[in-house]
Amino acid sequence: MRKTMITMMLLLGTGATAAPRTPQSPAARTAATLDRIADSPPRLRIFLNAMPKGGDLHNHNGGSIYAEDFLRWAAAGGLCIATDTWRVVDPPCDKPGRIPAAGLEKDYASYSRAIDAFSTRGFESGVGDPMVSGYNRFFATFDAFGVASRGNNAASFALTRDQAAADHVAYVELGSGSHQVRKVVEALGTTDSLDFDQLYAKIAPAIPTAVAAARKDYDGYEADALSLATCATPEKPDCGVAMRYLPTAIRTVAPQQVFAQLAFNFALVEADPRFVGVNIAAPEHDPIAVRDYALHMRMIAWLKARHPTVKLSLHAGELTLGLVPPRDLAFHIREAVEVAGAKRIGHGIDISYEKDAPALLKRMARDRIDVEINLTSNAVILGVKGKAHPLSLYREYGVPVTLSTDDEGVSRSDMTNEYVRAVTEQGLRYLDLKAMVRDSLQYSFLPGASLWADRSGGARASACSAMESPACATFLAASPKAAKQAQLERDFATFEAAPH
Repeated sequence: MRKTMITMMLLLGTGATAAPRTPQSPAARTAATLDRIADSPPRLRIFLNAMPKGGDLHNHNGGSIYAEDFLRWAAAGGLCIATDTWRVVDPPCDKPGRIPAAGLEKDYASYSRAIDAFSTRGFESGVGDPMVSGYNRFFATFDAFGVASRGNNAASFALTRDQAAADHVAYVELGSGSHQVRKVVEALGTTDSLDFDQLYAKIAPAIPTAVAAARKDYDGYEADALSLATCATPEKPDCGVAMRYLPTAIRTVAPQQVFAQLAFNFALVEADPRFVGVNIAAPEHDPIAVRDYALHMRMIAWLKARHPTVKLSLHAGELTLGLVPPRDLAFHIREAVEVAGAKRIGHGIDISYEKDAPALLKRMARDRIDVEINLTSNAVILGVKGKAHPLSLYREYGVPVTLSTDDEGVSRSDMTNEYVRAVTEQGLRYLDLKAMVRDSLQYSFLPGASLWADRSGGARASACSAMESPACATFLAASPKAAKQAQLERDFATFEAAPH
C-alpha cells in the first residue's frame, strides 16, 4: 500500500515528469478548432468563410444573382414592375398596375415585395404564403426577374465572380446558355419527327454559324465582366477565380427543341475550351420533363456518341416522395448514369427510391461519379434537409460528393453558408470538408491531368512528388486542373497555419 501511495505521489506531485506531447499538425489544430466551434453558427461563419473552397460545380447564371441587383438593372433599363404579379415588365410604366423600377427603393413596402418575388427570402423561416410550396415559389422567380436579366450577362458574370472570391472559391462552372441557340431551334421548322438522324440533318447546317456567334458573344461578355468585377486587382485581374461554362438545355419544351438545344451545346463545347460540359435543367417534376425524361437521356447518349470527348453533368433525381408518383423516382439517376453517361449528377436527392439503389450507389462509387450537393436549395425546393438528406448515404458508399450553391441569389445563400449547413445539419467536420473541397477540383471539368495520382489527397502525380521541382512546374504549366489543385494546397497550408 505504502509503495502504491508513493508511486501515486510521484506521478501527481512535483516530482512527476509529464510525458512529452506530440505536436499537432496544422491540419489537426485546424480540425480541433472546428470541433470546438461546431455548435456556434456565428463562429463557424467566420472560420468557414476564410477556408479555401476549391470549386463551385453547380451554379446557374441568373439564379446566382440577388434580387437587389435585378432591381438595379431594371431601374437602369427603364423597366417596370407589374404589381399584380410582381414581375419585371417592359415599359410603359404608367399603365394601371405598373410602377417604375426606378425609385422603387424609396417605397420600402414595394421594394421588399419585389425582393420576395425574385427570391425565396425567408421561406425556411415561414415567411410568405403558406399555400405556396417551396418549388413553386423558387421556380416562379425566374419569370419574375427574367426581363431584367436581358443584356446583363457580363454584369452577371462579374457579380458571380465577386461572390466566389468573397467565399474563397477559386473555380466556378457556371450553368449558362446562349440566345444563339434559337437559330438552331428555328432550323427545325414544323417537324414532329423523333428520329434523331432526321432531326440532326435538319439542324446541322445552322449549328456552325450559331456556335461562332455564341463564341463571339462570350468574348464580349468575358472582357466586360473582368472590367466590372469589383474583386479584381492588378495581381489578380480575374479575382483569382477561374470561370468555365456548362451550356444547359431546358427540358420543359417540345422534345425536338430539346434535341436542338442539346446538339448546339455539344457543338459549342467541342469548339471552345471555355465551355467544358453539357447539362440539362428546369423543373424535373414538370409534366413534360417527366414524360420525356427517358427520351432526353437517349438524346444525350446519341449526341455523346458523336462528340465522345464532351463531358456531362446532369440534373437528375431533384425529386422526392409526393412531388411525383413513386414510379418516377425509380430510374432518373440510373438513366443519367447508365444511358446518358453522366460523370456528375446534380442533386441526386431521390437515390434511395431508385430501383436497386445499393447497386447503383456501388457503381457510382466505382466509377467515381460525383454528386453535386446543394443543401439550401434542397431544403427550400424539396423540403429535404438534415437526416432526410442523402448526403450521408452517398458518403457511406464512397460516392464522391461536393458542395455547391445551385442558385445562391434566389436562395439568399452563398457557398460559406453551404459549408455551415454541412457542419450544423450533416455533422461534417474539417477533414470531411477538406476532402470535399479537394474533390471539387478533382471532379471538375477543368482540362488537364490531375495533381493526384489516384484519389485527391493521396499520392501526387510522379512529376510533382517534389512540389517545388522543375518537373512539377512543367507539369502544372501544362494542366489548368493541376495548377488550380496546387494553388489549393498552398491555400490550405496558409489557412491551417493561421491562428483560429
